[in-house]
Parts: sequence; C-alpha cells; structure tokens
Amino acid sequence: MQLGMIGLGRMGGNIVRRLLRAGHACVVYDANPKSVAELAALGATPATSLEDLVAKLDQRPRAAWVMLPAGEITEATVGTLGDLLTRDDILIDGGNSNFKDDVRRARELAGKGVRYMDVGTSGGVWGLERGYCLMIGGERAAFEFLDPIFAALAPGAGDIPRTEDRGDRDPRVEQGYLYAGPSGAGHFVKMIHNGIEYGMMQAFAEGFDILQSRGSDKLPEGERYDFDLADVAEVWRRGSVVTSWLLDLSASALATDGKLETFSGHVEDSGEGRWTIDAAVEQAVPADVLAAALFVRFRSRQSHTFAEKMLSAMRLGFGGHVEKPKA
Repeated sequence: MQLGMIGLGRMGGNIVRRLLRAGHACVVYDANPKSVAELAALGATPATSLEDLVAKLDQRPRAAWVMLPAGEITEATVGTLGDLLTRDDILIDGGNSNFKDDVRRARELAGKGVRYMDVGTSGGVWGLERGYCLMIGGERAAFEFLDPIFAALAPGAGDIPRTEDRGDRDPRVEQGYLYAGPSGAGHFVKMIHNGIEYGMMQAFAEGFDILQSRGSDKLPEGERYDFDLADVAEVWRRGSVVTSWLLDLSASALATDGKLETFSGHVEDSGEGRWTIDAAVEQAVPADVLAAALFVRFRSRQSHTFAEKMLSAMRLGFGGHVEKPKA
C-alpha cells in the first residue's frame, strides 16, 4: 500500500522505516533534505515539496500522513494538503493536535470531499522496533481502507496474555490499534493517555525522591537508609504490581547515573496534560492526581528536586525529550 509522509523527525522517520520493512511504499517530504535523502536510500520515494509529494501518490484514493508538532506548522500543512488532495483522498494527522482542532478540520475538509483522520500515536523513539499503539478517529470506511498501514505500524499481540471475556470485540485492539470513533476521538483518547502518563510518572518520581532522601543526616541515625535506587527499581521490575515500561526506563536511567547528575530537573509539558485538565473541567470530572502532576511540571521550571530529575530521565527514555538548556 502507498502512503505519503510529511515530517521525518523522531516519529515520522521511524514510521516510514517500519512501513518500508513491511513492504509498503512511502513518498516522503521534510523541510530538511538530509532526512528525505536518508529514507530515499532505504527505498522511499523522495519529494521536494507538498505539491511534489501529492503528485507522486499514484494509488487512489491517496493517503497523506502529517507527523509534525501540534500548532501552526501542522495547521498550515493540513490547509495546504487539503487544497491539493481531491475527493475521497485521506489526510491524516498523527501528531498531538487538540481534538477540537480535529473536529473543525474534518468539517472543513468534508466540504471538499477530503476525508480527515486523527491518529494518536504512542511509542516514542522505540516505535521502530516495538511498534506504535494507535488510537484512531475519523470515518470508519477510511479506517478500514488504511487497515494494512495501521496493522504494520502496530506492535502486534506479542506475549501479552489475552484478557478474558472479551467476546466478539474487535480483535485489532489486541494487536495494538483502535478505531476510537468519529473525528477527534483518536486524539481525545491519546490526550487522556498522556494525562495518565503524567500521573504515573509523578508517582514514580515522588517515590524515588522519598527513597533517596531517607539517607539524610537530619533523620535519626538508626533510621537512615542509603538505598541503591537502581537496585530498588530493578527488584520492582521482577514481579511487583508496579512493573511497567516507565519503571524499566527508570531502572535504566538509575543504573547509568544513580544520582541523575546529568539532569537538572527542568520538565517541559507538551500540551496534552493541559488539555486533559481542560476536558476534566469542561466535563466536571475530578482529576486530582493528573492536575497535581501537571502543576509539578510548572514548578520544576522554578525549583528542582530529585523527583523532577526522575521525570526528565523518563521523558528522555521514552520520547527522546532533551531538557531545555539553562537561559
């Protein structure tokens, strides 16, 4: 199957690599010619502009996937592609756009006959090998048409045991991709996923902060413990109820740098956490933990604790997010 990919950064480039490995054809464009050349060397068809990319998509209906940072650059790219594509073509935003933008874009593009899909994509810098968890919104017929693409990107069932009593539910969910509903539904599910991620990361960060501060000379001598945090994280990976990929990343970071001295603890947020809290307020749903986790990230830009260093280490581990240099 053929797909156009716009944006060849950490995620977009590896999505193309995974699709090429699965035998799909990709036409690729990025503002950085070097990124285009690297993928062309692997078998992708290079494009020099959005117009050139659309012209080189010869399978109908055409499908173009935008993998760019949320905001103005994605908005402009979607607008340009919407004018270049024609009736029944499919335009996908796989970045982290706000679901309300998806609803608006889908409505605008529908007037031109172009079908818009939002694909919440989780997998970070590890997606090439591990696969991507996909949460997909838009027209169901477009989802079904692109099923071979989603199936190739998804991680597959792997060795995760089947959940009992799933009955006749869509088996594709067990492969790692979900049709979530109409426009905006995919990014809404991904938004909540990222909000939960904030809370889980914060719980690990605070727990390790308490452990490392137990060695303080301000505590009674007989109650001080000099824990090896890398060993604590490692033993928790072995059968405990908090076992997770975030714990795996924490264990790796602590084994490399036990005091996390390479991190300042300045923790950015990419937007989805804020939108999750906005949705909670709009729906009058209490979200105490998720809100607190977001506010800690705001505080981290003023003062840093060991907990914030743990957050930075986890963000680097799963997403390649590098701390902003000090001003």
